[in-house]
Amino acid sequence: ERYLNSKEFKKEFPESGEDVKVMGFRKNDELYLTLGMAFVDRFVESEDDYFRKKGEILERLRTFVEENSDVKKFTLDLNTLDVRGRGVGGVYLTVLGTSADGADSGQVGRGNRPNGVIPLNRHVGSEAAAGKNPVSHVGKIYNLLTHRIANKIYSQVSGLNEVYVWLVSQIGKPIDDPAIAVARVITKPGTTIESVRGKIAEVVDVELEHIDKFCMDLAEGKIPVC
Repeated sequence: ERYLNSKEFKKEFPESGEDVKVMGFRKNDELYLTLGMAFVDRFVESEDDYFRKKGEILERLRTFVEENSDVKKFTLDLNTLDVRGRGVGGVYLTVLGTSADGADSGQVGRGNRPNGVIPLNRHVGSEAAAGKNPVSHVGKIYNLLTHRIANKIYSQVSGLNEVYVWLVSQIGKPIDDPAIAVARVITKPGTTIESVRGKIAEVVDVELEHIDKFCMDLAEGKIPVC
């Protein structure tokens, strides 16, 4: 999604809209990716031109997946409701390049996860990070901060396969002193919990110590919320 909305991609494919959705699942050793992306009508001359440009984008996306993942087998589909011969009614063509053309406003909710993913089989917080006060709304702050802490732990502590972090607030207590701060890790073979416990606690403590700076960066828009 971020690649499709990058400046480089938009410069090469101006017909690609910014409303992008990606669904992916793995079946055995094959990855299936289904993409929905609005096209901007002023850059599309005809139905044939639409499908030609759609094919070019698909080829570029296949190359991107091949060069940026270890997946050997994958299936990639784009705008699967398209039907040749139906004209405007058979293609995903919009004025703005978003689903807002069809009154689908995309309310703040399940689609606005801090990492851009709706993980059906992973732990996830119920708070939406977007549209909340970056100084006083603890659901927004902790939602984003837990992702940062998990990333820091994974990058700074060796021997880990997966990292999950929970923060729980209590009314009346400062946000740098959560009622619960928990890190759950899945280690690589040969790594014990005891060998990484201290390093993980140190990362958590440092991030909580600098939470005021984190909130200020949020308020200034330096940290993306979704």
